[in-house]
Amino acid sequence: MAKRQRPAQPRTESGDSIQENLVKTRIGGDLSSFMKGDPDRPRRASKTPESFDVVVEFNRDFPGGVTAARQLLFEAYLLYLDRIGATDESSNLRRFGMSAPLGMPAVSDDSRLDLSQIFSNGSRIAAKSLWTDSYVFATLTREAIGRLSTWTMPKSDGKQRDIPLVYKIWHDHEISRCVYESIRTIKCDAAQASFAASGKGIVWAVADTGIDKNHPHFSTLKTLELPDGLSHWDFTSDNPDPASAPATALTDAAGHGTHVAGIIAGRTSILENPTTQGVEKISVTSEIRNEDDTKSQVTDEYQGVISGMAPHCKLMSLKVLINDRQGRLSNLLAAINYVQRSNDYGRNIKIHGINLSLGYPFNPVWFAAGQSPLCVEVNRLVRSGVCVVVAAGNAGYGTVTQFSGAPERAAHSGTIMDPGNAALAITVGSTHRDMPHTYGVSYFSSKGPTADGRMKPDLVAPGERIISCALYDRDKPGEAPFREDTGTSMAAPHVSGAIAAFLSVRREFLGQPERVKEIFVGAATDLKRRPEFQGAGLLDLMRTLQAV
Repeated sequence: MAKRQRPAQPRTESGDSIQENLVKTRIGGDLSSFMKGDPDRPRRASKTPESFDVVVEFNRDFPGGVTAARQLLFEAYLLYLDRIGATDESSNLRRFGMSAPLGMPAVSDDSRLDLSQIFSNGSRIAAKSLWTDSYVFATLTREAIGRLSTWTMPKSDGKQRDIPLVYKIWHDHEISRCVYESIRTIKCDAAQASFAASGKGIVWAVADTGIDKNHPHFSTLKTLELPDGLSHWDFTSDNPDPASAPATALTDAAGHGTHVAGIIAGRTSILENPTTQGVEKISVTSEIRNEDDTKSQVTDEYQGVISGMAPHCKLMSLKVLINDRQGRLSNLLAAINYVQRSNDYGRNIKIHGINLSLGYPFNPVWFAAGQSPLCVEVNRLVRSGVCVVVAAGNAGYGTVTQFSGAPERAAHSGTIMDPGNAALAITVGSTHRDMPHTYGVSYFSSKGPTADGRMKPDLVAPGERIISCALYDRDKPGEAPFREDTGTSMAAPHVSGAIAAFLSVRREFLGQPERVKEIFVGAATDLKRRPEFQGAGLLDLMRTLQAV
């Protein structure tokens, strides 16, 4: 009789592995894991050094603080560029008005020269770093990362220990993306009729793949015409051209950002005033499953009004994704700091909120839940007076391995994506478009709690088969195209639009995002599902307005 094989056992992390993960180092756990790569795939031999995209966070105890430490690295990089004669990149950094900050410590020429030696062929610093105050976005070789992580500036008196330049070097992660019926589900239509809550006077940023300015939905109420002093911006280029960045931010090759934007604001109407000029037909494309289990698209004509949750709200396009799957963490960090500067760091709030229907999977080995550079910057933005609405992610359902080794489909808890782990963000899960009490929370919607035990998501909103703007087709003038899309990416802009509508008539809460979050969470409708699935429940704008 053949000997029966024992079933495969689940892999567990050894004590040595856990101890290694907790060792203190200035190279972030995410970058360290990425640099090690897949052990089953040996690195290919190459004549050029292997380079990695990184986010450099500076030591706050450095003389002169983070600003001085950052400036010193800039100067060392420019010294390297001058040494190799690369004047173009040098000018690209200098044209943004980079100058030495007040309190810059005296640094010897020898120290600057020593620091410049870490750069080599394959190393560069992106000019978009200058949009931030705390980070540098760079491409560095493996050797440069090691040397930068250990570089210290010697104390002039020789009595105290040398001071490290950097606090941590993180991996520059790839980020990816995570409505005429759903407007009734969260009662935005009732709020517009009863309270005139339409988003007037509110500006909301959309960090995404861009917004297609040619779509008629954004022309009816001049949705993309920003108040004086504000501008759209494209962060997908490391060294952006200030002359073209506002225009390219209003292009969208993927359609995701345009779809998200159409849920928040804008209006398309043929018959009811205000009508959309130049539009003769509204087409809605949806996907159906055939009897043979194949899928096909069906396009129908629609005669009614398609409106965003806050139709009169102004939208600012911050382009951080080139397409659905291509974009970097550094783009988003630069965009967040762009909002900070536009608002004079909370002293003059012009941008009232930002929608982030994107992110990347969280790994607790890399950093504590809610403590990644992205989550830290999100919390900082909230404390400056800006509402930050984030998609929870679409990792709430997948495959698990049974004890026998066989795969099985199951709901996954603890799957909230960054920046949804940020404590002060309003993290949004997904429900059915118009029957949330019957169907509950969408199976794919990422579920809490966070890895450190906090409850997320905060709210849920419609995210299944949501109708919003498709990319405009120049070959079909006079037609306003719309399409269905699904995901927490669609749920988040429902909340963004609802908050914009709320703030337009409850203006005393402008600049108080934590209070706004408290009010919305407190007024949510309980769907009778577990809190790690639904958070506080379904967004309800009418009840929120009546609560204050």
